Amino acid sequence: MAVLGSGTGSNFQALYEEFGAGIVLVISDRPGAGILEKAKRAGIPTIVEKGGPDLCARILGHLEGIDLVCLAGFMRLVKEPLLSAFPRRILNIHPSLLPKYPGLGAWVQAIEDGAGESGCTVHYVDAGMDTGELILQARVPVLRDDTPETLHARIQVEEHRIYPLAVKACLAAIKDGE
Repeated sequence: MAVLGSGTGSNFQALYEEFGAGIVLVISDRPGAGILEKAKRAGIPTIVEKGGPDLCARILGHLEGIDLVCLAGFMRLVKEPLLSAFPRRILNIHPSLLPKYPGLGAWVQAIEDGAGESGCTVHYVDAGMDTGELILQARVPVLRDDTPETLHARIQVEEHRIYPLAVKACLAAIKDGE
């Protein structure tokens, strides 16, 4: 499994705690991203591939032998040729109950909208922004005194719980030839 991320690496950490040596590569588009340091401490090889029109082709060049690609705070749209090379084998975790609040700052959008609940979604990645088929969701109430930070923290607890569950299910499906 390879993990792609741009940020602190909290979802990578949750995956690593569950799958350990099953994660064989971490790729980031941001030098200095926290995910890179976490991966290095775990002894996992890391690669930095900065943006550009051929980013997904360059990433694909590093994924030989990979069964599953997990996005963990990867802040770029995944495009061809990566999508067709990994059909139903690229997963993303998003901090909302998709299809509500796709894109950036979903927890802020939920508070601004006066939503009674939010949560997180693991989904297959397709060419759209957070539009892929849903795999697993977890709900989190939006409390009256929530700030974006407190809501986001509670959502992350659920992200760290459900992402490994969804990955296990997808790996089992891959093994069974689905």
